[in-house]
Amino acid sequence: MKIFIVGSLNMDLVIGAPFMPQSGMTITGSGFMTNPGGKGANQAVAVAKMGGECYMVGCVGKEFGSELKSTLESYGVRTDYLRQYHDISSGIAVIVVVDGDNRIILDRGANGRVSKDLIDEAFRSAQAGDYLIVQLETEITAVEYALRRAKDKGMTTVLNPAPACALPKEIFAFCDYFIPNQTEAEFYTGIYPEGESAVKRCGEILNGMGVRNVLITLGKEGSAFIGDGKYYKVEAYKADAIDTTAAGDTYVGAFVTRLSEGAEAEQAMRFASAASAVTVTRRGAQQSIPLRHEIKE
Repeated sequence: MKIFIVGSLNMDLVIGAPFMPQSGMTITGSGFMTNPGGKGANQAVAVAKMGGECYMVGCVGKEFGSELKSTLESYGVRTDYLRQYHDISSGIAVIVVVDGDNRIILDRGANGRVSKDLIDEAFRSAQAGDYLIVQLETEITAVEYALRRAKDKGMTTVLNPAPACALPKEIFAFCDYFIPNQTEAEFYTGIYPEGESAVKRCGEILNGMGVRNVLITLGKEGSAFIGDGKYYKVEAYKADAIDTTAAGDTYVGAFVTRLSEGAEAEQAMRFASAASAVTVTRRGAQQSIPLRHEIKE
């Protein structure tokens, strides 16, 4: 099965600072690094590292565009449907780190150029039974169109609603799997999913909105599935976390990869939990995502 990811690619520009400067102030920082990221690209790398056949559908710009593309290709992601524009920057995240606390400024850049034409071009090679993963770092109109077209093709659709934002109510009915974290689940339901009854209630509300299956990631508490009249919870693997960047994206990519191989949802959740546990023990985004054999170990 092919896994198509319609989503974002960003270059993270990270620098440490002793404190946040005031208006007009210049201070000396340290530890500057560039780090390919973006939720779509991170999830694509996760799928590829797990052994899935992954196609990235997205846009990059003049700055960092070639680097973002070549990085994906180095991990085995197909970039047949990655467009580059030379009149706009790639997506950028400027990240200032003060005492471990991140302050982030985002510029969507070329991520805002993901179009219906590009999605149609990519889906010409899609077949019934293939998978689509989308997030919310591109235009919502592109997200909704991708979900609709995927369902027309008989694909299985996955929406990771991050960063959480208002969605057209029609969009939920096109989601076979809706995978929020706790704060995102609260955003859409008004209930913070802590404890079994609250988790179940969140899932039931989302089911009532049209989502077929809800999978809520609960951080150190693991993850919970609500759908098709079933509820089950998978515990998280214990890990000495040093950096949670890309942990959620790793979970989504690993979960869908196992689904595409025919695994039941509960099996896929256990695999995804193990993948995330390895990720948080490493620094960075895409480079922290483990390979398949590392998850088994």
